[in-house]
Amino acid sequence: MDFRRLRQEMVEKQLIPRGISNPRVLRAMGKVERHRFVPPELRGEAYRDHPLPIGNQQTISQPYMVAAMTEQLALDRPGKKVLEIGTGSGYQTAVLAELAGEVVTMEIHQSLAEKAAETLKEMGYENIRFVVGDGSLGYPSAAPYDGIIVTAGAPHLPQALTEQLAENGRLVIPVGARSYQMLTLIKKINGRLISSDLFLCSFVPLTGKDGWQAKSHA
Repeated sequence: MDFRRLRQEMVEKQLIPRGISNPRVLRAMGKVERHRFVPPELRGEAYRDHPLPIGNQQTISQPYMVAAMTEQLALDRPGKKVLEIGTGSGYQTAVLAELAGEVVTMEIHQSLAEKAAETLKEMGYENIRFVVGDGSLGYPSAAPYDGIIVTAGAPHLPQALTEQLAENGRLVIPVGARSYQMLTLIKKINGRLISSDLFLCSFVPLTGKDGWQAKSHA
């Protein structure tokens, strides 16, 4: 399959018509090979406009959602530090690594984290730090972060993440019920949090101490 052509069509037919306009985001989406982050039997669907299963009852988000959330981080200059909660397949991680100076990515499922790390290292990314742990608590040892992106639905805004957000930083997070959430943008300006509702969405639950409770994280 001509994956390069399919990526270009994804950008031109899915992303630009739906309002994604940041040139750095569009370049990253056109470059990162999404088909390398999905199961082999689903590679033919890799650039279609819908999520796909990746195991452990987790999904890889649809391309538009990845682009929209990334654009909200406003990573307009190289060198910024980003915290990603929910490594998943590693696809969103790769897009962030194209735009940020350093990406710290957290995943509560060790098997997913290890698989994503292997794929991303094979692809040559060297600006990613992988952490297996409770993303609802963030990763304070590397804080503060210019951007924080949460790729799982939270029942409320985790306090740890707002505390780890840098001044003038941006946090993008789905907040709401298990079935659907409101994608929310939080900006920290003069130490105050300013919240904006973006649009409704549906993500797998954010599990952890300050998220939804789960029986097992194996």
